[in-house]
Amino acid sequence: MTAEGGGGEQRGIGTRLRAARDKRGLTLLQAAERLHLDVRVVQALETEEFAALGADVYVRGHLRRYAEAVGESPLELQELYSQSRRAAPPDLTRIPRGEPENRGSRLLLPAVLLVVGFAVAGLLWWLLTLPGEKARPLPALPAARPQAANSAPETESAPQPAAPGATVPSTTPAASAPQARLDLTFSAPSWVEVSDREGRHLLHGLIEAGSTRTLTGSAPLLVVLGNAQAVALQLNGQAVLPGSLVRRDGSAHLLIDAAGRVSAAAPRLAHGE
Repeated sequence: MTAEGGGGEQRGIGTRLRAARDKRGLTLLQAAERLHLDVRVVQALETEEFAALGADVYVRGHLRRYAEAVGESPLELQELYSQSRRAAPPDLTRIPRGEPENRGSRLLLPAVLLVVGFAVAGLLWWLLTLPGEKARPLPALPAARPQAANSAPETESAPQPAAPGATVPSTTPAASAPQARLDLTFSAPSWVEVSDREGRHLLHGLIEAGSTRTLTGSAPLLVVLGNAQAVALQLNGQAVLPGSLVRRDGSAHLLIDAAGRVSAAAPRLAHGE
């Protein structure tokens, strides 16, 4: 996405970032070290290859930090990025249509007939060359042993009662997973995604500043935050503190059990680390 400069020149996001970096006398490597990012992330921002940076929340976070580091306007770059995301619908009238292949249909019938002919010939050859087998007499069955007149028929033994003190297997079904209540308070905009033990999505999307959400699901809960410092968490009324689990770009991937203990969850979205 491009925007007009002071002299009418069209300038995009990457052009503005690169010009601001050159104005401060920074190389790509120096800018990456200052932002604590991989140099490929900085290069992707300047070439506007945003798809390589992962989710939309990560792209916006990188744009904001890079703009602040080189003295550009984060709000203007965010607006340019939002306009670039509004893609025009495809023109279905320009989709090429393939011409029917009449030649292939003409060759299909002879090929099928050829395959069937080979199959019939192979079956006839197998029937003609199959050696005959000689009939074998059946083995004699053993004579039945006569049963004594006074012999009692065999009966199945009755089940023996369990010994005193023996453990009887329990048939009680397993207890259901504990339900947990998660309260979220947002002091700034943040992307959030919350799933429970059964994989149900309890919350998903970008939440505005000043909002609160209350969720209920089976623990443990998987919580993904794009701006972890702007979200206050409480599980069953007790505060949950991510602490050192917050990543350098401000995001956090948390696994919260029913007792409020927090552990790191494997991230599912790759971003500039």
